[in-house]
Amino acid sequence: MLQESAEGSGGASETAALRVLRKVFGYDAFRGRQEAVIEHVAHGGDAVVLMPTGGGKSLCYQIPALVRSGTGVVISPLIALMQDQVDALRALGVRAGFINSTLDFDQRRVVEAEFLAGELDLLYLAPERLRLEATTALLERGEVSLFAIDEAHCVAQWGHDFRPDYLSLSMLGERWPEVPRVALTATATRATHQEIVQRLGLEQARDFVASFDRPNIQYRIVPKRDPKKQLLRFLKEEHAGDAGIVYCLSRNAVERTAEFLCRSGVEAVPYHAGLDAGTRAAHQARFLREDGLVVVATIAFGMGIDKPDVRFVAHLDLPKSVEGYYQETGRAGRDGEPSTAWLAYGLQDVVQQRKLIENGEGDVAFQRRARSHLDAMLSLCETVRCRRAQLLEYFGQESAAGAAQVACGNCDTCLTPPESWDGTVPAQKALSTVVRLKRERGQKFGSGQIVDILLGRKTAKVIQFDHDALSVFGVGAELGEGEWRGVVRQLIAQGLLEIEGEHGTLVLTDASATVLRGEREVRLRKDPVPDRASGSRSGSGAGSRGGGAKRQAPADLPEEAQPLFEALRAWRTEQAREQGVPPYIVFHDATLREIAVQRPGSLGELGGVAGVGEKKLATYGEGLLAALVAAGEADAVVAEGSGASAAQEGRADDGAESAEDGAEPVVDGAEPVAGVLAGSGAAPDEPGAEADSGPLWAGVDASPRS
Repeated sequence: MLQESAEGSGGASETAALRVLRKVFGYDAFRGRQEAVIEHVAHGGDAVVLMPTGGGKSLCYQIPALVRSGTGVVISPLIALMQDQVDALRALGVRAGFINSTLDFDQRRVVEAEFLAGELDLLYLAPERLRLEATTALLERGEVSLFAIDEAHCVAQWGHDFRPDYLSLSMLGERWPEVPRVALTATATRATHQEIVQRLGLEQARDFVASFDRPNIQYRIVPKRDPKKQLLRFLKEEHAGDAGIVYCLSRNAVERTAEFLCRSGVEAVPYHAGLDAGTRAAHQARFLREDGLVVVATIAFGMGIDKPDVRFVAHLDLPKSVEGYYQETGRAGRDGEPSTAWLAYGLQDVVQQRKLIENGEGDVAFQRRARSHLDAMLSLCETVRCRRAQLLEYFGQESAAGAAQVACGNCDTCLTPPESWDGTVPAQKALSTVVRLKRERGQKFGSGQIVDILLGRKTAKVIQFDHDALSVFGVGAELGEGEWRGVVRQLIAQGLLEIEGEHGTLVLTDASATVLRGEREVRLRKDPVPDRASGSRSGSGAGSRGGGAKRQAPADLPEEAQPLFEALRAWRTEQAREQGVPPYIVFHDATLREIAVQRPGSLGELGGVAGVGEKKLATYGEGLLAALVAAGEADAVVAEGSGASAAQEGRADDGAESAEDGAEPVVDGAEPVAGVLAGSGAAPDEPGAEADSGPLWAGVDASPRS
């Protein structure tokens, strides 16, 4: 077992893992299942970890790699993000490196030499590189502490993000049977979980399954009417100035949407596989490094993006599966702050996705599975229940809302419960139209023609095919076009109509007959009245953010701390620009918020803030304290000016009180900070003294392999 290696602040002993958490990452306690996973892997056990985005999966392999002897090898498909991942670790004092196709021969040799010399704590590799004998030979010459298989759902052949190179990773257990393996994913149904275990040879591994609930994300699905204008209104009213991702199905839609947003005053860039590698890299770098940028992308963008303050993820087209939807929306709100998952969904989305399945290259079994995935997504879109509960049930979990049959309070169906209505007669009319076209004319048509016939419209196409002579022509005048399209859409979602062929024609299903014979009632969801482009929301809901271009303060940040928080963000931006790294690598917003509230006056106090480890304290401590002093002095000048103005107004007003408050402001902690900056800068623990003397966790006892 790992040795108890240090005394905690209260005198109680702490594990090597907890000591690393404090020294390197700057946190006092683990979250959720983290500690159990870390202790298990650190002691040499294999693990399969299912944990939501933002749940701290990375620590589940990073800390075991730091307390075990050797180098932790991380297999990741995210080549474009490896540099940022390594930069973030190096900023913490972790000796990290990567080998991928972006390195030239000399750069690769340097990293290989560092690995062989035992000078790396973590080494990132792409899965395809492990198929090279040269790579496996390199690993056998060095000392590997563990293998971490990130984005492990990529091994699932029936999954939404299958990567063939992951199939070869089962050999890790065969070639290195004594080295622990940990497979991690944020997206897995029970079937995908089983496939991960089987294909990676992890039958003896311990499973760690955390709740997939993301309570800070508000889920909203709105009827698609004019999607780009709906999106723009959503952004301007609720997320002005926020960073976010907009997903579109096609490259063309990505380009058109990005151009539309730019013309409308929203700073946006496109991202898709049709752009050259340099442009994609530049747009990704801008998104990571700049505040308030919107990326419009295909699903080629987003996996592994570690930007904490993505405030919204919007879909202008229907995702093909619930897994894909969950993973994509999960890129919002990694920092735990209120965020929104917004989807505009319409009948044409269903037609389009069905066409993609029918025209795809998969075999019959693949198409059947794809249709099943799409049906589950349609069910989520059309539900009248709590969306969060239905989403979690899909992954085999249960929310508190689902268990207690109460609203979660942070999805559209809970905030504004939808009305349902008896749609049996309209359903019979729609199904009868499909039947008569087939039986009387031997024809099949799509939803547009069906709706025109029901409404009694004498369009050119209706006249061409003599459809105005059908007995069902004009029988649906009681509903409008949008309502009829909603009826057809929901009949498809309920399995009462099916889309067939590349032209998207409608055909009956086995269940249709029960409706036509009057043996089954059809309940339909009433689409909300389009009084808001973005759909219903609650003024006090977790995802609500007021209008206007000014960034909204986090809910837990006192109003008086907001100016200091913004000053610290500006300081962080400058530091990140100088170092060429994303701002979150310097400090996360959550850490800056705590600093703004606590207003530490010394390095010792700053080191007690969550998220400030020893390396970051040594690197940024004095500069950050100076920024605090400067911000305090600026506030004092403003306060003094306000006091003088008030005093003058008081003198001008006969008998008015003079305003003296703030005339001689005192900056909290000014003297200790001045002393630190003027003197040697030494803090009681001298964090800067050991910055260059090896890894920060050098004093942590590492256990032998077990």
